[in-house]
Amino acid sequence: MSLSDPVTPAVAEFWAARRAEDPSLPEPMPEVWAFGATAEHADALLALVLAGTKTGTASSLWDYEHTGDPIPAVGDFSIILDGAGEPHALLRTTAIDVVPFNEVTAEHAHSEGEGDQTLSYWRASHERYWREHSESPRGFESDMPIICERFEPAVPGELESDRHARGAGFTIVTCHDTAPSTLSPGMRAGGPNST
Repeated sequence: MSLSDPVTPAVAEFWAARRAEDPSLPEPMPEVWAFGATAEHADALLALVLAGTKTGTASSLWDYEHTGDPIPAVGDFSIILDGAGEPHALLRTTAIDVVPFNEVTAEHAHSEGEGDQTLSYWRASHERYWREHSESPRGFESDMPIICERFEPAVPGELESDRHARGAGFTIVTCHDTAPSTLSPGMRAGGPNST
């Protein structure tokens, strides 16, 4: 989920604080986004990240091509927002693999931390997601190209400390079973386009 103008004063302060903690971080602000297509998706998936359960995400390459958003690359940093647009995590992309939907691995499905973490759950929930929320007019196809992204906290220990410091009281729900909200388009079913 990309909000129309995600760089709020809170995001700028969050980035400044991360750079003060680790001066080796690049000066330019990284991509700022929230997971999923709704505020509910963003909160549920962020909760999985903060709990350390979610270390991967998947995005439709077709959605990236349609929106013109930059495709994630290894080494990229991302500021992750909750459903209200508040920053909660700084992640670094550690691996990217582009594969057809029907070739996404069980290992990747497990890394996403959703549902029962099986490949069958992943396929059913992500097919539903892209049928309902794809930004590309191509929608869903069983062989559509999927960007399988793996990530880690950019600052060691950040996720656990962030969860406690902010008291992130998110309820973990199955993100693909929630009703859409009125958030701006562009939430990533993983990044601006990710789950």
